[in-house]
Amino acid sequence: MSNTVVMGAQWGDEGKGKIVDILTEDAEIIVRFQGGNNAGHTLVVDGEQVILHLIPSGILHGSKRCLVGNGVVLDPVVFLQEVDKLAARGVDVSPGRLLVSAKTHVIMPYHRLLDAAREAHKSSGDKIGTTGRGIGPCYEDKMARIGIRAADLAAPELLRAKIVRALVEKNALLSGLYGQPALDAEAVFREMLPVAERMTPYVGDVAGIVGEAMAAGRNVLFEGAQGTHLDIDHGTYPFVTSSNTVSGNAAAGSGCGPGALERVVAVVKAYTTRVGSGPFPTELDDAAGEHMQRVGAEFGATTGRKRRCGWLDLALLRESVRLNGPTDIALTKLDVLGGLAELKLCTAYRYKGELRGYPPLEENSLALVEPVYETVPGWSEDISGCRSFAELPENCRRYVERIEAVLGVRCSLVSVGPDRRQTLAR
Repeated sequence: MSNTVVMGAQWGDEGKGKIVDILTEDAEIIVRFQGGNNAGHTLVVDGEQVILHLIPSGILHGSKRCLVGNGVVLDPVVFLQEVDKLAARGVDVSPGRLLVSAKTHVIMPYHRLLDAAREAHKSSGDKIGTTGRGIGPCYEDKMARIGIRAADLAAPELLRAKIVRALVEKNALLSGLYGQPALDAEAVFREMLPVAERMTPYVGDVAGIVGEAMAAGRNVLFEGAQGTHLDIDHGTYPFVTSSNTVSGNAAAGSGCGPGALERVVAVVKAYTTRVGSGPFPTELDDAAGEHMQRVGAEFGATTGRKRRCGWLDLALLRESVRLNGPTDIALTKLDVLGGLAELKLCTAYRYKGELRGYPPLEENSLALVEPVYETVPGWSEDISGCRSFAELPENCRRYVERIEAVLGVRCSLVSVGPDRRQTLAR
């Protein structure tokens, strides 16, 4: 295995956690490179479910080292809660195994308050569907150059000064615009002190560790969150997340050169889902959509919100291939489609009278397209017990092969169930 990026090719929730967990077998270091605890990676190991929001999925492999890169925004309270839960399960989460970049920006209490107040203040038509975890406001502070970084947690006076400076603007917004009480800087500082004390041993030079590992020829796995079409630049703006989710950000968000990214695995769900607001051309409000939602247990790992479900959108995925340059695809949740007599694949869009093979670029234009479908036969067999691609029903194999033909990328992994063992390697 080479240095590998695992990223979502749709709107998140593709099953990246399981794929990272599988590929971790051949990696020595796993590094999360963007996003925050607005993402949830669900793993099923020996029938037991584990949901992680910040700590890389590879933490369940005892010999691996897990890192949180500078491209992440980290809520230290949530991080430490995950540490405690994993430790209670007997997982080694000592700083020798788990480290956060000193350059990682920290989500503060005022970020969460501002995020929730801002979304609540919007009219129903303007709501983005944010998780309210403070992700966006933290990235805003990073870009405004008033952010608090993980390294600052070890410097109390610097931390206090940065809180005071940040609250000048935050309090003006909270009290002046959103009708919320202003925050006291000293109270926020005191609230953060015990958190900072616990976090400090986990803070270090992630870029240095990644560089040393690569120089020694050890494999590094880069773990992304959310999906390509939630990317702040390339997604369905403004219904997007606050970071770059595409594969190229694995380098910037971890602290290595782009030439080190040798393999890109695009995780694709066998149908399409979306949580929250935003355009969704292939969304279904019928028995087939209900089947996907029910059989696929489509609820957000972070919010618990029901996911919107629809047919696989290959036009959207063409754009994902163009943006990420995947070497191969990991196709997930193929088993969920079993029992549907017919399946549809969106191969193009009609937009303003024209046939388009890619999403149009104008804001919210994806809400105006008409999907062009290709209908293929489904299968009735239960494929969850299949252990090779050849064992799959013929119509199931043809469905996978059609995806490969349209996208020009091979499906090297095919998931037929939630457990590690329910994954077919091709």
